[in-house]
Amino acid sequence: MSGEAKWYVIHTYSGYENKVASNLMTTAENRGMQDMILEVKVPTETVTEIKDDKTKEVERKLYPGYVFVKMIYTDETWYIVRNVRGCTGFVGPSSKPIPLTEAEVYRMGVETRVVEVSYEVGDSVRIIDGPLEDFIGTVEELNTDKNYVRVIVSMFGRETPVELELNQAEPVLD
Repeated sequence: MSGEAKWYVIHTYSGYENKVASNLMTTAENRGMQDMILEVKVPTETVTEIKDDKTKEVERKLYPGYVFVKMIYTDETWYIVRNVRGCTGFVGPSSKPIPLTEAEVYRMGVETRVVEVSYEVGDSVRIIDGPLEDFIGTVEELNTDKNYVRVIVSMFGRETPVELELNQAEPVLD
């Protein structure tokens, strides 16, 4: 076995994303390979549409024509995915799949991680990474869903807002 499961992107016929996802999971179950093909996702977002003075919530695919699969890559899993009806292949050079990096997985909304921060709006924090390392500022905005914090830093006698990732700041202990 080639180690741990990674996220791969599958190209599908447009409109077949959900069908490919369900067929892939069914095939994995039928072959007893749930330990090799762990998860299949079609990332969606809920959008409010206003049409003819009526508002309604609509679920839209973030990446039409693509399905994300978390699996351990082997010849057998490659074969299963490639032979699911509606699948045109993996994203990568000459159908050789390239796994997504951890940063890409979170940025694309395939997986979300729970981030616990020990500071909140109004707290003083020290920047611990990046060009403003060791600067101290005040938290103005905190968004754990999008993994960023806005800190007001005093630079050259002016208040300057700086956007950082949550792990780039730590609370200042008194």
